Amino acid sequence: MLAHRLLTPRVLSSCHVASRGMATNFAKFDWQDPLNIGSLLTEEEAAVRDTARDYCQENLLPRVVEAARTETFDRSIMSEMGALGLLGATIKGYNCAGVSSIAYGLIAREVERVDSGYRSAMSVQSSLVMHPINEFGSEAQKEKYLPRLAKGEIIGCFGLTEPNHGSDPSNMETIAKKTANGGFVLNGSKTWITNSPIADLFLVWAKCDWDGKVRGFLIEKGTPGLSAPAIKNKLALRASITGSIFMDSVKLSPESVLPNGKGLGAPFSCLNNARYGISWGVMGSLEACIQAARDYSLERHQFKRPLASFQLVQKKLADAMSEATLGLLASYQVGRLKDSGEWAPEMVSVIKRNNCGKALQHGRILLDVLGGNACSDEYHIGRHVANLQVTNTYEGKIPLERNLPLFWTHL
Repeated sequence: MLAHRLLTPRVLSSCHVASRGMATNFAKFDWQDPLNIGSLLTEEEAAVRDTARDYCQENLLPRVVEAARTETFDRSIMSEMGALGLLGATIKGYNCAGVSSIAYGLIAREVERVDSGYRSAMSVQSSLVMHPINEFGSEAQKEKYLPRLAKGEIIGCFGLTEPNHGSDPSNMETIAKKTANGGFVLNGSKTWITNSPIADLFLVWAKCDWDGKVRGFLIEKGTPGLSAPAIKNKLALRASITGSIFMDSVKLSPESVLPNGKGLGAPFSCLNNARYGISWGVMGSLEACIQAARDYSLERHQFKRPLASFQLVQKKLADAMSEATLGLLASYQVGRLKDSGEWAPEMVSVIKRNNCGKALQHGRILLDVLGGNACSDEYHIGRHVANLQVTNTYEGKIPLERNLPLFWTHL
């Protein structure tokens, strides 16, 4: 009866009459934050975002074109990020900031707004090196490495992917054997490893011959038998240094193994953290593409009118803007669930596959707005799209992840 009364013409008419003469106040629309995600942030999260944005725009953006052209990475970037508390930001203690998962996502977004390669270097340090040491390491390992990693004083890398086993680490060929003194000997190789040529600390995952389980081992630069040559002439992520890891009878002490991580669940938990950050980062990359295409379409005139006045250009920009803000909201939701302990790994797969796919799809579409100028690295957008092709592949290839939620549901 109540529902019926609320829907009667008389009631609807009275509501309409009551609203006559009343002014409706609207908030000012901000195309850079269409759904006002900024209002959902805590004061601390907003401060982290602003700090990261200011640093990235003032210090990373001026470097990125030359870095991509020459395929070089300025090591001082890590110490600069460390000084601002941007490395290992979610870890509590050990000179880390101890901020929320949302704040970490905002850092990834701002860094990747400049370049995916810079974000890769940051997220490898934070999610793939510092996180596993904090999660699976001994107290001695945490105290030895985490403060220095947090400062950017030393740089770490994460060795999981192998030449013959990219998406299938269960069949890894890197082997760890025990020695008579309780130590270990590692033999094997890893490839496509971010930061490896400049790394001071290598977190390498190996299959242990005594029980068949995968474990993580910490190897310091200069250890005999360890080498990490760079992979040159990449078509993407050129502002990030990438390499291989070769281990020829690398001898390690008993203290080198992460004692609290056994099995593939350990490296997968690291990848879940990194994938979460990637879901934020690629939205920053898409936002940079939107900014570049919008600015260009307003300045560029054809047929005596700006490109932005054509409906097809407007549609491309509106579609990209919509997907960027929806993707950010999805990452925001998962971040809140992570911090409240109500998340599941499948959620991270959902936002990683969605946001990476949408960023690449709409980045490619926005390339057309710039016409032939999209080929020039001075406009940045071509570099972003090339990088986004890679983000769809690493840490969970999109064609595989598309089937994961359904697969897990019916196991």
